[in-house]
Amino acid sequence: MPASEVVQEFKIRSPDDFHLHLRDGELMNAVLPFTSRHFARALVMPNLDPPITTVLAAKDYGNRIIDALRTRSNFIPLLTLYLTETTTPEDIKTASSSGIIHAVKLYPAHATTNSESGVREFEKLRPTLDAMEEHGLTLSVHGEYTSEEVDVFDRESAFIDRVMVKFRKWNPNLRIAFEHITTADAVEFVRDQWPLVAGTITLHHLILNRSHLFEGGLRPHRFCFPLPKRDYHRRALVSAATSREKCFFLGTDSAPHLNSRKLTSCGCAGIFTAPIALTCLVQLFDDIGQLDALEAFVSEFGARFYRLPLNTSCLNLLKQSESTKTAPTIGVGKDEIEVFDPGFPIYWTVK
Repeated sequence: MPASEVVQEFKIRSPDDFHLHLRDGELMNAVLPFTSRHFARALVMPNLDPPITTVLAAKDYGNRIIDALRTRSNFIPLLTLYLTETTTPEDIKTASSSGIIHAVKLYPAHATTNSESGVREFEKLRPTLDAMEEHGLTLSVHGEYTSEEVDVFDRESAFIDRVMVKFRKWNPNLRIAFEHITTADAVEFVRDQWPLVAGTITLHHLILNRSHLFEGGLRPHRFCFPLPKRDYHRRALVSAATSREKCFFLGTDSAPHLNSRKLTSCGCAGIFTAPIALTCLVQLFDDIGQLDALEAFVSEFGARFYRLPLNTSCLNLLKQSESTKTAPTIGVGKDEIEVFDPGFPIYWTVK
């Protein structure tokens, strides 16, 4: 069989990932290289156990991330704080003046992994949100309303109606990143509320609809929160991601879980996309004839929203005549992490 040949080259500014889970310890050591080899920066989520709720804890976590970079790398972790009902305006002032905190993350209680310390009564946040508005600190939102009477597939729309509308009324100048949006409702909300509200979009929500969770049986490695929705919502996300609108940008929400925790009677929510995140996105944009929209989505709009300088380095992307192969699992001690399978071949690599 002849060797694969390069059939197309494409150059982009080095990308950023504005929603990433790195975990900690041995797990972080295993997954970090897959992000640092392709992404210049990543907004790292604070939902560890215990969560990152102080600037000192965030600084220590950032140092552990830097120490875990086993090879020479210019990768920069962008740190966040975990918002609780006891976070004070003084905590926000300290975070803002620290220079290392780029967002404060709101998890509704029991919405996803390690969200037990999350918010139950949103009214209690008002003094803290006032401080965030005053100091220009971005509120990063996991937008799901987790009350029992709300259907799990309707949580995002309910959160918009019951919480996001209140936030915009209470603090009209508060900057909000609406994370991993999954519905046409969220797409329209972000468009209407820009430039104070932006939306991140994941790779897996551009690919999966809710039927894919049950394709041929229950698919635990496609299980995440928020859940994928009907296909017309997925198509709305694809349209938004390729629209060249500044309010939409990449946040992979790559979320590694060991198979021993994923493949159980009550498996963890989260999809590990880091090893294929960039090349799969290139393939997706290429397949729908939108390759020219990729750089803005992955390398420009997020940095501008977070008031960061654009990266000056570049990546060369190569399209080959034969599809590339990615290891289906990543070993972590005696356990493994499953890599997301997009269900279509990837012909792109990073030079």
